[in-house]
Amino acid sequence: MQAKKGNKVKVHYTLRSESGEMLESSPNNAPVAFTIGEGKFVTGFEKGIVGMKCGETKTIIVSEKEAYGPYEEKKIFDFSRDRIPAGFDPSVGKVMKLYCPDGSSFHVTLIGVTEKGYKMDANHPLAGKTLVFDVKLEEIIQH
Repeated sequence: MQAKKGNKVKVHYTLRSESGEMLESSPNNAPVAFTIGEGKFVTGFEKGIVGMKCGETKTIIVSEKEAYGPYEEKKIFDFSRDRIPAGFDPSVGKVMKLYCPDGSSFHVTLIGVTEKGYKMDANHPLAGKTLVFDVKLEEIIQH
């Protein structure tokens, strides 16, 4: 049986950068369960599982287009110091959650300190990067 869109599967994976740096792996050495096409993982990863058989291993190379998209300079912005809660002193590299007036939220990374505040980057940390997944399909769960 081969995995197809809509199947619930269990996989072990290791995520590496193009240069080979290990970025992430299946938590606690346990397989991760998800439904193909549901969007839990980046599109290219889920598409790469399609057609695999139980026990099969594969390296899936995912372009920035099917991962987190291109890095966009327009997602870098200044954030006024007076909008930060009193006593909060974030450091460069810190990832924070910002809230919009409509209640939605998004993550930003503090990339610099300016005279009036902070320089923030709303790009995903892996935006603009090709991702390399080493995957083993452990199980296809029947519906």
